[in-house]
Amino acid sequence: MEKPTEHFWQIRLNDLKKELETNNFEVFLAEDGAAAKKIVMENIIPAIQPKSISWGGSLTFFATGLYEALTNRADMEILDTQDKTISPEQAYERRRQSLLVDLFIAGTNAVTEAGQLVNLDMVGNRIGGLTFGPKNVVVLVGRNKIVCDLKEAIFRIKNYAAPTNAIRLDKKTPCTKTAYCEECSSPDRICNTWTITEKSFPKGRVRVVLINESLGL
Repeated sequence: MEKPTEHFWQIRLNDLKKELETNNFEVFLAEDGAAAKKIVMENIIPAIQPKSISWGGSLTFFATGLYEALTNRADMEILDTQDKTISPEQAYERRRQSLLVDLFIAGTNAVTEAGQLVNLDMVGNRIGGLTFGPKNVVVLVGRNKIVCDLKEAIFRIKNYAAPTNAIRLDKKTPCTKTAYCEECSSPDRICNTWTITEKSFPKGRVRVVLINESLGL
């Protein structure tokens, strides 16, 4: 068979799509980050017509080009929680305000083959927006986030995603030196609140865009 890798990922993503839909998520398949951006801009946003949009800190979100596309929109209120020109206090307040927008966009640390979204946050605004508050949520998921089950999801997050993010953010935590979770008590600890989203409630409130590309951590 030609292109076995492509065929492999098509099967995995189609199977995951079915599981997520069984769990009341609305699911879209995108061939790459550019296609994911197009789905959000041309399908999801016109369908829900949000008057306000915000997002959590997601490398996948930035990689798709959605950040640039949305921050230039003048037809809706944009709460940019990643704006580097404002003070930390202002950024924190925007994160609080983002929990009441019409559309909240985020990534996920892991998604199980049973269609569960698994996340671990430092501040909690990302998982807060995912679980309650915003009227609509879009979760962007690179294929590298797919894991077999909850056990593998937790291991992936604690021993890859979290240490790598701590290194990226220049946090003073033991994992930045060992590359493994040390269950630390550092003031810079980014592993504070877990959430497992087993189903979307109400049905379709959370839309998942599965991307056939490795994106984010």
